[in-house]
Amino acid sequence: MANRNQFPSRKTVEQVREMYPRGSRVELISMDDPYSKLSPGDRGTVNVVDDTGTVFVNWDCGSSLGVVYGVDRIKKI
Repeated sequence: MANRNQFPSRKTVEQVREMYPRGSRVELISMDDPYSKLSPGDRGTVNVVDDTGTVFVNWDCGSSLGVVYGVDRIKKI
């Protein structure tokens, strides 16, 4: 698991982008954010993966919170 202060390599970011292209449907497994109202099992649609590997999701519940690489977990559905 990646450290919050350490960004993934360019190669890793490209792999994340290939795994979660725009429009992919995902389900949240876990999120390490005490202020998030998202819960495991919530679903959404990938909007973009930024240069740090964060997957920004338009969650079905209305949130657009990003999934931090190496910290939070999602799966493709």
